Amino acid sequence: MKKTLVTALLFSFIGMNIAPAFAVTNTQTPPKTFKSMIKKSKKQKSDDYKYAYVNVDWWKNFNDSNLTDYINRAIKNNYDLKMATLAVEEYYQMTRLQLANELPTIGTGFSPAYAKTPGTTHWDWTFALPAYVNYEADIFLKNRDKTRASKKKYLASQYDERAAYIAIAGAVGTTYLNIVRLDKIIDLQEKIVSVRQDIYKLMLLSNNEGLISTADTIKANKSLIAGQIELTEYKKQREKLLHALAVLIGESPDSINDLAITPYENINFTGAIPEEIASDIIVQRPDFLKAETMVEKAGIDVRVARKEFLPTINLTGVALFNSKEFGSLFSTKGMLAALAAGAMLPIFTGGARIANLKIKKIEYERILQDYYKTNLTAIQEVNDALVSVKRDKEKLASTIEQSELEKSDYRYTSEKYNQGIISRLDLIQVQENLLTIDKLVAQQNIECMVDYIGLYKAVGSKL
Repeated sequence: MKKTLVTALLFSFIGMNIAPAFAVTNTQTPPKTFKSMIKKSKKQKSDDYKYAYVNVDWWKNFNDSNLTDYINRAIKNNYDLKMATLAVEEYYQMTRLQLANELPTIGTGFSPAYAKTPGTTHWDWTFALPAYVNYEADIFLKNRDKTRASKKKYLASQYDERAAYIAIAGAVGTTYLNIVRLDKIIDLQEKIVSVRQDIYKLMLLSNNEGLISTADTIKANKSLIAGQIELTEYKKQREKLLHALAVLIGESPDSINDLAITPYENINFTGAIPEEIASDIIVQRPDFLKAETMVEKAGIDVRVARKEFLPTINLTGVALFNSKEFGSLFSTKGMLAALAAGAMLPIFTGGARIANLKIKKIEYERILQDYYKTNLTAIQEVNDALVSVKRDKEKLASTIEQSELEKSDYRYTSEKYNQGIISRLDLIQVQENLLTIDKLVAQQNIECMVDYIGLYKAVGSKL
């Protein structure tokens, strides 16, 4: 009886949680700094795979060191990409967590006690060392399938990470090229505003001499003001794009004055753009691979749901070493051990297992349909990108031809002006037309380069 009471007392100590209570005052003051809770190991994982994600060599076709530098800085510093990488690590740890369910659980403890038992007049020390082993015999491979499903989610998170890197690289490139475009357009627009100011001044003089009507002067003034408004809008767009570029590379928008932008004239894309894309490249897109992986996971989930109808078999081992003297704790005299096995099969669960199986089948069909849709969407995006490249290049060629005609017209007009055949007003009006067509050439040239980036994203950076 004495041993039984002591044993019960020791087990009560083992299961007891003792923790101090503290009063916490809420100061409503946010912390000034935040620190990561993830301990950085001395061996850092190489980031080479991230550069492979974005295909850095392709970006070198723009022959712009500033653009390449911003791509590299985004890979290292962009916060969306850091979150995508952390999500991969999270799913990896979830896979390890699920893998632990396939392994046995082993635990032990130590409990000293100083107690006075009924029927005695003195206090005695007692020492106990309990230990247990529990293992779910996975003879139906249910836990193994759960681990396989978890690994599929981990693989899908890697495809999400790759898609994020491609998207951010594309956003950096598009934003940067649009800044280059606006730099050129702002320069041309300032010249157009200057020309319109000259036109307005000349019309005022002509109006004072009675050569033109006041209505024509007002139209010239309206054109000048419209050009000034357009110039202000371009400058606003440029500043906003600089803010966006700074955030994309992980820097403060206050640092936009430190961002180096290559002049428009120095941008020269020398890469080869294919006219057709093979289907095996399309199936390498990260969204396609993720959709395929999720279909495989959904199939495993259905298999697991079926296995929920099978019994669960557990093996349990328990050992207890109990002694009044610490030195003889591990003697067989005070040892108690047991080994048990059991199988549990729910008989009635209110239809929960049947409903769960049907849900998993429905999820499988839904994910399968999403896979089919992803396949079609991938083909559409690639075809759209190819059409944009082809048609915009044709449009640019026509605009360049028109620009050459405007330049010829301006040369002939300049000759007429030098010969005194036409007025300076006629000359600068032709000059404005030339500046306007130059704006259109710059706009469409950058649009073609942005189309190349669109094709780059559509094929998952595999250009």
